[in-house]
Amino acid sequence: MNACANEEASRVEAQLNDVYRKLLLQTASQREAGEKIKAAERAWVAYRDAFIDAMYPAKDKQAEYGSIYPMEADLLRAKLTDRQVTALKELLQQYSPSR
Repeated sequence: MNACANEEASRVEAQLNDVYRKLLLQTASQREAGEKIKAAERAWVAYRDAFIDAMYPAKDKQAEYGSIYPMEADLLRAKLTDRQVTALKELLQQYSPSR
């Protein structure tokens, strides 16, 4: 189960990276937009990590949450990342040339 959850998190992360790259390519000629998108993505990564830490605040996570912790953390990371994929796709539409 841990391996499957990790694979899901990795799959969604790859999807996020793909959409992010497309977005940066789409805005390559708009320096200010690209900088703001990069800043927003850095802020989102910080938020994602802080949110996961807030959900599982114990210092010794394995002792506190047990063997299910890696699976739960990966599934939460996948869930949050999937939401960000949707948000980046909306931005990509915003900067689409056919718009």
